Amino acid sequence: MYDVIAEAVDAHSARVSDVARAGERVGDPTVPQDLITPREVAALFCVNPKTVTRWAVAGRLTAYRTLGGHRRFSRAQIEQLLSVQAAC
Repeated sequence: MYDVIAEAVDAHSARVSDVARAGERVGDPTVPQDLITPREVAALFCVNPKTVTRWAVAGRLTAYRTLGGHRRFSRAQIEQLLSVQAAC
């Protein structure tokens, strides 16, 4: 099952533009408003939160940073990945 999730994440990351997200912070107008934590993402994919962090560092998931430096993820992107996973 992990391979299916990883393939879905890889396929999505290939479609995501290479725009650097490091400068974008939660609260900027360009950042989605509906964000979730790595723990919530991990629960949806049934993986460890560290795995979600590794996916973000590898560029497989788009992560936004809070002012405190914590990662947050777009709920819409995660739901899209989950629908791709369910279709497999």
